[in-house]
Parts: sequence; C-alpha cells; structure tokens
Amino acid sequence: MLGSPYQGYLYAYPHKTAYRPLRPRPDLAGVWAGERTDALFLYVHVPYCEMRCGFCNLFTRALPPAEQVARYLDQLALQAGRVAAALGGQARFARVAIGGGTPTYLTAAELTRLVDTVESSVGVRLADVPVSVETSPATATPDRLAVLVARGASRISIGVQSFVDAEAHAAGRPQRRAEVERALAAIRAAGPAVLNLDLIYGIPGQTAQTWARSLRAALSWRPEELYLYPLYVRPLTGLGRSSAAPASGPDPDWDAQRLALYRQARDTLLASGYRQESMRYFRRADAAGPDGPQYCCQDDGMVGLGCGARSYTTRLHYSFDYAVGVPHVRAILDDYLRRPAADFDVAEVGFALDGVEQRRRWLLKSLLRAPGASQSGYAQRFGGPLFGDFPQLARLVDAGYAVHDADTVRLTDEGLAYSDAIGPWLVSPAVRHAMAEYPAR
Repeated sequence: MLGSPYQGYLYAYPHKTAYRPLRPRPDLAGVWAGERTDALFLYVHVPYCEMRCGFCNLFTRALPPAEQVARYLDQLALQAGRVAAALGGQARFARVAIGGGTPTYLTAAELTRLVDTVESSVGVRLADVPVSVETSPATATPDRLAVLVARGASRISIGVQSFVDAEAHAAGRPQRRAEVERALAAIRAAGPAVLNLDLIYGIPGQTAQTWARSLRAALSWRPEELYLYPLYVRPLTGLGRSSAAPASGPDPDWDAQRLALYRQARDTLLASGYRQESMRYFRRADAAGPDGPQYCCQDDGMVGLGCGARSYTTRLHYSFDYAVGVPHVRAILDDYLRRPAADFDVAEVGFALDGVEQRRRWLLKSLLRAPGASQSGYAQRFGGPLFGDFPQLARLVDAGYAVHDADTVRLTDEGLAYSDAIGPWLVSPAVRHAMAEYPAR
C-alpha cells in the first residue's frame, strides 16, 4: 500500500519546494492581523557552517567571509526591527530557537551580538522562555556555550550522526570521535541545559554492531533527547553527487537495512528508559519537563528571522527563496544582504493554506506524533468529522498502520516505522504537484 518506508521526511507541511513568489507581496501587518500573537515561537536562522555535510540539504553556506557574517548580523537586526513593528509591538514569545546552519559557527562575541539583537528588537528576554540552540562538534566550544547558557539557552542540540569515525566520513562529515566527546563534555559542563543528540542510520558500511556502538556511546552521556534520522541521498548534496553513496531511487536492500537499524535503535532506547514521541524523537522518561515534544518549530504562530527562516500563520507560510546548490545559496544570501528596509515589511515567497490544507496540515502534524490525532479536537477546531474529511485513514487502520478508539487515531509501531511513507501519502495533490514542479537548484 505504501511502498518504500523511506520516501521523504515530512518535517514541515507544505515543504518549502511548494512555495512560490507572492505577487503582490502582502504586508506583514496584514498577514498577521487577526492572528494570536500572545504566545509566538521565534525562530532565528544563522545560515553558516564550518563545513557542508554530505547529507545536508539545508539552506546554509560553509566558511563565509568574516565581513559577510558581520553584514548578516546587521541585516538581521534591521529585519528584526521591521518585523516587530509589523506585529504591532504587542507580540509575546513563548519559545525561541536559534538554528541554521550552525549558530555556533559565530564567535562568542558574535553570539552575544545576536542575542542582544533578538532581545532588543522583539522584546523577549531569553532567560524567561525555553530557548533551543543547534551546535556541532567542531563549534561547541566552552566560550560559545558559556554565552548561550548565560543568556538563557535551555536546550542544546548537537548533530553527532555517528560515533564511528569511518561512518561519519562516509556520510560526508569529516570528524573524529575525540572531537565529539570533547564537545559533549563542554555542553554538559556549561550548565543544566537539555542535551539532544542527532544520530543517522543507513550510512554506507554501517552494521548492526557499529550502530550499537554509536547508541551505547550516545547513551553514556544520558541525553534527555535523541533524534534518529534515516539517511537520505538528496539532489545537489555532497552525497547526491557522489558515486559511492547509496542510490537515490528505490532500493529494497537499503530499505530493509534502514528499517532493521531503526527497530534496533527503537528497542534499545525503549529498554534504556526513553519514550518514543515520533519516528525520530525519543525523550528520556525521567527527564524534567512536561510530556510530549519539548521543541517543535513547525507550529502555527511562528515568526522567522534570517534569510532561511520560515514564518507560519494560520493561512500563510512564507520565507525568502530556497536553494541547496552552492551558487544559488550564495546568490540568495547576497540578495538578502542588499535588501532595503522596506523589503522586510512584506512576505516574499510562500504558500497560502485554504481550509482544506489547514485541515491536512493539522492531521499530518498530529498523526505523525506518537499520541496521535484527537477526533474531538479536530471536530472542535474544524467543525467536521476527521474520518469524514479523511476517509483514507480507514485504509491505514485496515492495513495495521494505525488504530483508533472512541477519540484518538494513532499510528501503531509499524505505522511509526513507516512515517516517512505515510506522510508523503497524505500530501495533497496540489502540494505534490507544486513540489514536483520546483526546479532543483
């Protein structure tokens, strides 16, 4: 029914490749009119890294000139002020994330400047709200971490990918385990922030034995959170250009290997005291904080700052342009740095969600999380029956990928394993068409 379990990671709906130029460009004040602004999510994007990993299709530039970083921080401050004005000066932020790229590519002084900009421009004191920051083994240095923790970072997420050096290299990540261990020690020494570790399975040469080594090494640090990602080979990435990488098309043997490694990791983490919150996300059961995801930057009511950041209202998702290839990323960044102030008063590219797409987005965001989708919650929000609007859910139940009781529809263990097939299967024809028409660049 679903085919390969690894068709695509639906971390946002709709995907940025479904966005198109908005003409005329709508004023942000009008876009946000009528939206709740008392508990917004603020996402700040730093589009720089010390290297471009072979699997990465994010909007980022490796090793930019120092003068460009300084200009970027200038422009980010300009954008932040204009966006805050468009929100009417009454917005309140309940959560903040600083992502990328790798925010800790910035020096300690630059990170201080970034945090100062955020606090002064949008009126949020980071020490008063949950703040998540992404880092990497090479840039998680004590001086940078000291700035972040002192200014309110409560969650530090580090992409380790593998504790086996040969596997990290095969994934296009030239790092050494000693560097990884030093970074993790620095994070734990910096303060009480939640530690999240990212690992990847399905890397060329990886086996059940080497995967077990990485899992043991990760668990030895007692991370509050773990994200486990299947490897994908995407167009225009380093792996996508490498003949030594796994094929990007259907590969039953690779699918079977990734599925076996996923199940191995799931069982290991469950036996080690972690709760599964989604296909990728596991949280230590005894970790402090409320149940459910502690960090999710895909909800409505998100304000994005920076060249690669998205913003979400109920009816419109918007951002600047998107690319993966180095020449196009650099061109988009150069364009952002040249923007006059008035360009930050409008939305540039995006996707307008009608009532049908709003319903579908709600379903996907709910169903792909372990607790599942509440039928009464859906009816209260949208005024109709969940199964009536999405009769295809019955096929998931009949096939054993989902179960439902009087109120909740949730994925079974097998359904969670097939999340990267169920998500794409539920994408609307309009969004699927827009994504297919997007020229890879």
